[in-house]
Amino acid sequence: MTRRAFVHRISANAPDDVSGLEARMRDGAIDGNAVVAVFGKTEGNGLVNDFSRGFATRALQDALRVHREDADADEPCIVMSGGTEGALAPHFLVFEARNSDEPDAPGALAIGRSRTPPLPHEHLGRLAQVDAVATGVRAAIDDAGIEAADEVHFVQIKCPLLTADRVAAADARGLPTATRDTLKSMSLSRAASALGVAVALREVDRPGLTEAAIGRDLSLFSSRASTSAGVELADHEIVVLGTAPNWSGPLRVGHCVMRDNIDVEPVRAVLAGLGLPAHGQLSETQRARVVALLAKAEAGSDGALRGYRHTMLNDSDISSTRHARAFVAGALASLIGHAEIFVSGGAEHQGPDGGGPVAIIAEQALSSGDARP
Repeated sequence: MTRRAFVHRISANAPDDVSGLEARMRDGAIDGNAVVAVFGKTEGNGLVNDFSRGFATRALQDALRVHREDADADEPCIVMSGGTEGALAPHFLVFEARNSDEPDAPGALAIGRSRTPPLPHEHLGRLAQVDAVATGVRAAIDDAGIEAADEVHFVQIKCPLLTADRVAAADARGLPTATRDTLKSMSLSRAASALGVAVALREVDRPGLTEAAIGRDLSLFSSRASTSAGVELADHEIVVLGTAPNWSGPLRVGHCVMRDNIDVEPVRAVLAGLGLPAHGQLSETQRARVVALLAKAEAGSDGALRGYRHTMLNDSDISSTRHARAFVAGALASLIGHAEIFVSGGAEHQGPDGGGPVAIIAEQALSSGDARP
């Protein structure tokens, strides 16, 4: 007995448009009982008051509940990323893990997931959050059956943030929070969560890590972490993508790190490694084999890109994370030929300053000459 991963990319006409998911569950293309996670790009602002994330989460849970034998819609990890600036296309990525009688397929996509206990508000952005996430990542790796850290290609985390009420609740317990600025709390939560991934994957040494480094020492980072903060949860939802024994099927995953917002050559190399070489944009046939492209994006903190000044950090009207999402999405869309891409903003400790990790899931060709449509 093996497990087989399925990944479905479904377009959305609104944050609560789950008609595509419902249709695929009705016709059997998606087994609701096998859904382990859903990632989504929603069209809110991606900031503290982006309630489109919670709206989409609720709609997805309601749809899943009807099609699960246990009616437990809380079991799948649901990671909503707000912000579809520029031409970013709102969509959902639905991940299934089904039991299969197929033989092992070396290199097949493996999926693991876990949840942490709710995080006390005073721990957000501190070493306690780093440790909680590191423990959760190890649990998700075990859930996937991944045997070595270098077999992990991407770790997606949805983490909490602070609100005025949460800050007040911590104050009432005599336990002050790391910040009273709710927007800053998003950055700190993403940062601590990313360092938790780095610790779990042995990219950062935990004994040498200090609280002062969180969100500040950008030389510390994970090459495979993607973290997104939201008001819609108090715990951490963790999904690990990698390779492991006892998984089957044609899906493969690869990853790289963009050193800056326009560093697309590493992404092109990952595509080639997945059997999709192209000097320019992917052909229509190649494009059809790309199931998902996931990336992190941020504005470089020095205010420059390859020696030229950018103004993303100086815009008082629009958050720099929104600029960066649109900019990186355009660069990546130019490679694959569409903008239905999961680009998440705010890459603190997720790749180098101004860059970010990228992962690609693609269907393997049946043979070197196969032109699978």
